[in-house]
Amino acid sequence: MERFINILVIDNDIKIRHGLKEILSGGGNNVVMADSLDSAVDIIERKEVGIIFINIDESPDGLSNIQRLRQNSLIKNNYIILITREGSSNVRLVKGMREGAVDYITHPFNPNLIKSKVEVFKTLYYKDQRIGQLLSNIFPLTVLEELSNTGKFSPKRVENGVVLFTDFVDFSLKAKAMRPLGLIRQLEKYFTRFDEIIDKYNLEKIKTIGDAYMALSGVTEDNPEPAIRSCLAALEIRDYMRKERDVAIAMKRDYWEIRIGLHMGPLVAGIIGASKYSFDVWGDTVNIAARAEAMTKSSSISITRSIQDKIYDYFETESRGNIDIQKRGGTVEMFYLKGLKREFCMYHEGLSPNADLRLICGLPSMDFEHTRMYIINRLRSLLPDEILYHDVPHTLNVEKAAIRYAKLEGISEDDILLLRTAALYHDAGFILEYHNNEDFGISMARSSLPKFGYSEEQIDTISSIINATKHSVRPQTLLEKIMSDADHDYLGRPDYHVIAKKLRKEMENFGNSFTDEEWILYQLEFLQNKHEYYTETAQNIRAYGKSVRIEDLKKKLRKLHEND
Repeated sequence: MERFINILVIDNDIKIRHGLKEILSGGGNNVVMADSLDSAVDIIERKEVGIIFINIDESPDGLSNIQRLRQNSLIKNNYIILITREGSSNVRLVKGMREGAVDYITHPFNPNLIKSKVEVFKTLYYKDQRIGQLLSNIFPLTVLEELSNTGKFSPKRVENGVVLFTDFVDFSLKAKAMRPLGLIRQLEKYFTRFDEIIDKYNLEKIKTIGDAYMALSGVTEDNPEPAIRSCLAALEIRDYMRKERDVAIAMKRDYWEIRIGLHMGPLVAGIIGASKYSFDVWGDTVNIAARAEAMTKSSSISITRSIQDKIYDYFETESRGNIDIQKRGGTVEMFYLKGLKREFCMYHEGLSPNADLRLICGLPSMDFEHTRMYIINRLRSLLPDEILYHDVPHTLNVEKAAIRYAKLEGISEDDILLLRTAALYHDAGFILEYHNNEDFGISMARSSLPKFGYSEEQIDTISSIINATKHSVRPQTLLEKIMSDADHDYLGRPDYHVIAKKLRKEMENFGNSFTDEEWILYQLEFLQNKHEYYTETAQNIRAYGKSVRIEDLKKKLRKLHEND
């Protein structure tokens, strides 16, 4: 598995900068350079930089520069390595370490020593990322930030937090009839999908309790309309389970059904435990939400009056009257949540919210998830069998490469969604036409994307990104450059020859046959004279691999001539 890291070199001496870049290039290292602190700060505010090299000899403010880097860095777990000349004062090195540097290198450089040190800190950086990812799955981001800054998390009271509970119907009976491993896999499948839906609407999963699933909204985040977002998530979970049930019935298999309950009210959120921490919420709101779930019929969602008052303008509901709350005593007025009102559905039907409602909730205006499903299904069902290279795996690989380049380049999440959309549509034109396919792909995007909430401005951007994949077009914007580089990412990868073989066979299917020599010359002409990587990231991580592919082809050509 390839792993990549941004490494920043800060030095006003161009020879030192380029000398370090030459040493560090390769192995997934995306080396970027800055000749001043101001330009370095601009980089670390936009990009996630894992390792920073900085020269403290040339600047009288070298130590304060370290502090400024720490304060402005997009991430807090980067490793700062000092650059110093042999014979420089050890006092500055000691002070630099106290300010947060982790190591130093001396000039003239020892390439092997530098590479060894970088590999150590890369390993630590990747471990930090993994630990951070695991912690984010356990604690909300706001909790992690407070723990990181203060070492503790103070209990917080929220007046209008939303609690969502799900539970599987007759789970105990199903558990008895299933093998343990099969039971766990089924739960994992469902809970993984629930996690995706919860994240989509900016809710926070709290825990699973057996077969029960608990999530919050408006407690650990301050996104608008927590009640509406929770209801959208509940409807999507219910719809997912209904589809699973219908497929199981058609296949004559057993199926699971679900109940969902929601309530809004005051909560106290905090961390408990001395050695094993656990984030949880307490209050009567939790009990009422659990009761709403327990008193719901199969494949249905119950909401309380507190939720109803916040969402009735947008959703269809059905009154259930007052429901007894066992143990606690008293009653609570409840409603069945049926679905979105037609005027707020993405296509005036279904469960997906339209652009206006998504913006009210602080969500991206476009429904990227359903867009992705739509175009991938179209590609799988309509691409001609003769298409062997520009197939669905190619499209998914380009999307994956585009995400990688975008993150290394520091692109915003909103722009990444536009880039991914363009990647998914960029070869869709092959459904209709092998030549000039980009224009057909743009036409397909323009006709279908409005249904998924994309604005005219967003569609124009996506169309320009797709157009940049034409061989005759030179990309201009950073998004266009990333798309072009992602489309040709494989040129610098070890699997190039496997992919190129598929391209040759596809071209033969459409009337372009090559002898072995012609095919080698065709590839060399493209790699050497026509193709170029446009982003600094692609140049750093793929240009060398591309040069290796060129030498491979030249060797094949020489061998071919020798055999003749």
